[in-house]
Amino acid sequence: MKERINLLVNEYFPLIKSIREHIHKNPELSFQEKNTSAFVFKTLQEWGLTDITPMAGTGLVVLIKGKNPNKRVIALRSELDALPIVEKNKVPYCSVNEGVMHACGHDVHTASLLGAAKILYDLKDEWEGTVKLIIQPGEEKEPGGASIMIKEGVLENPKPELIIAQHVHPSMEVGKVGFKAGLYMASADEIYITVKGKGGHGALPQNCIDTVLLASHIVVGLQQVVSRNAYPIIPSVLSFGKFIANGATNVIPDEVRIEGTFRTMDETWRKKAHQRIQQIASGIAESMDGSAQVEISKGYPCLVNEPNLTAQCRSLAASYLTDNQVEELDLRMTAEDFSFFAQELPVCFYRLGTASVDGQNASPVHTATFDIDPDALKIGMGLMAWLAFKQLTN
Repeated sequence: MKERINLLVNEYFPLIKSIREHIHKNPELSFQEKNTSAFVFKTLQEWGLTDITPMAGTGLVVLIKGKNPNKRVIALRSELDALPIVEKNKVPYCSVNEGVMHACGHDVHTASLLGAAKILYDLKDEWEGTVKLIIQPGEEKEPGGASIMIKEGVLENPKPELIIAQHVHPSMEVGKVGFKAGLYMASADEIYITVKGKGGHGALPQNCIDTVLLASHIVVGLQQVVSRNAYPIIPSVLSFGKFIANGATNVIPDEVRIEGTFRTMDETWRKKAHQRIQQIASGIAESMDGSAQVEISKGYPCLVNEPNLTAQCRSLAASYLTDNQVEELDLRMTAEDFSFFAQELPVCFYRLGTASVDGQNASPVHTATFDIDPDALKIGMGLMAWLAFKQLTN
């Protein structure tokens, strides 16, 4: 069967490569993926897959039924959305939508999933059960397309017993994949702080409540949330990337806005940290006769790979590739809305190497020069088809 899958991989590679390039060339932002969704819908229909249900606006749910379709149900997932980045790659499939780019590999994920779907559909008489494709919108933007699809019933009728997803990994060479059982990725929350005081002339600070100084003290003071409040063995990050004090060289503004992110890998500490951020920011502001309004937008939870399923998928990956092509992943402080699925059923979220052996195509995700070695699509679709096939035949 591995040989049959590989034959189909090689046969369909030019098609899947062209699909990936089409999606990459025509990126759309989170929850705006109307044309991408329509393209995927049409492509699946042309292949004979007609059990397709729209969900969460631009998302799609697709059922591929083998023999005895009610025997088992497993799910495979990909995403549709791109990022607000101006692409700098000089390639024929460069983004034609100015300021929008598939810089996180969702074009790769969807093209690979379509390739796996085509292979599994061709082999549907060789396995028992149902494969549920979850093609979601808005992974890059809160509240996350995964959470919306769950609320709309994507895990029901039929209910899958597990879900598998993959993600590009540009620091890993093409031909390799990586797995991490248990805790893998961090939670992610957005922090918005509005500092208010009394503006005025910069030459007369005694008549002001200096919001710039106050906000600066808050940014510095909040560093103790991680350095002095967090249990040292719990990974935690509190970073601020936006500080807007719209005054002038001699004007102290009435208001300053600060924005940042808090990430950790412990849900109990996460809740406590939110309280400390509130307390420290408000306390510092009040001590300087100002005020601080703190808003914390709770984002994605920690991503935990189910240990048994992940160990099984890792072993299957080694049987499809070789032991030397399967690596152990490190913890990551990045976040993924796939974590919402992990709270509902066993999941395995693994990484797909996409860098060329010669060092090309190694730009990190979320950068303007991100791209992949196209051969990654072969493993992207082949391994996912293999994992699904083995789940449904074991």
